[in-house]
Amino acid sequence: MILPIDPANKLSFKRCIKDGDLVIVYERHDTMKAVKVSEDGVLQNRFGAFKHSEWIGKPFGSKVLSNKGSFVYLLAPTAELWTLVLSHRTQILYIADISFVVMYLEIVPGCLVLESGTGSGSLTTSLARAVVPTGHVYTFDFHEQRAASAREDFEKTGLSNLVTVGVRDIQGKGFPDEFCGRADSVFLDLPQPWLAIPSAGKMLKPDGILCSFSPCIEQVQRSSEALKSHFTDIRTFEVLLRTYEVRQKILESCRVNEEDSNKPPPRKRQGSAEGSNGNECSSSPTVVIRPSGEARGHTGYLTFARLKCFV
Repeated sequence: MILPIDPANKLSFKRCIKDGDLVIVYERHDTMKAVKVSEDGVLQNRFGAFKHSEWIGKPFGSKVLSNKGSFVYLLAPTAELWTLVLSHRTQILYIADISFVVMYLEIVPGCLVLESGTGSGSLTTSLARAVVPTGHVYTFDFHEQRAASAREDFEKTGLSNLVTVGVRDIQGKGFPDEFCGRADSVFLDLPQPWLAIPSAGKMLKPDGILCSFSPCIEQVQRSSEALKSHFTDIRTFEVLLRTYEVRQKILESCRVNEEDSNKPPPRKRQGSAEGSNGNECSSSPTVVIRPSGEARGHTGYLTFARLKCFV
């Protein structure tokens, strides 16, 4: 489970893995997968065979060995890790955009949140974690199979008590009338969000906040036009995240003799174990930080607006 409701089953590195738990198997920095633990289960990968029975009773974060002596780590299924391992039925939002959305929508425990465009459920998972324990997320997708797959995922991750998945064309029909004036926040991930904005405005409480995610600036322009009549504080952001790699490397340093410090350094001979001019050299481990070569670029634009208290 990502977010157990029962406090006795609260996820932590101190709680031991049990039969039926969902764990994130960390193979390397770019390879992780979600696995449901079963007493008779075996995980087969390039590192060998890992018996689930040897996982049970170990705390999250444990290092376990295969029959070949290789190892993986068993991590707790947090919302951040789930975003990295879930099945991509559609393009998803990643951690940088998700954290920005949760903060600017002012989502706190107890909120009622409406979402249109469930997709793979990446954002929905973090929304559910933000509203626990008394809030609820109602998410809609027009594609019946995608909605069914999302329900299965939320059952698997233990979020079904916090998330309700509906099949509905929000662009064409709007949100159900039962939510009129009840929503604290609304999130739209639609090709034509401006068609759903009038309905979203009716669902929000006074001073409630709407967010629309759009990959193209033309969608932002049309949405902003639709927001002007009933919303205020309209703002658009593009979140660009740059990650850095932290590695340990061996760097060589040489001690220069004082009498040779004013002489130009001669050309270093290949294969020489000493520094130029016979200076003593030594090597030591040093932490090196550099920008990652896998930096993610543009994902989309996030447009936020607050419902006017008096129209």
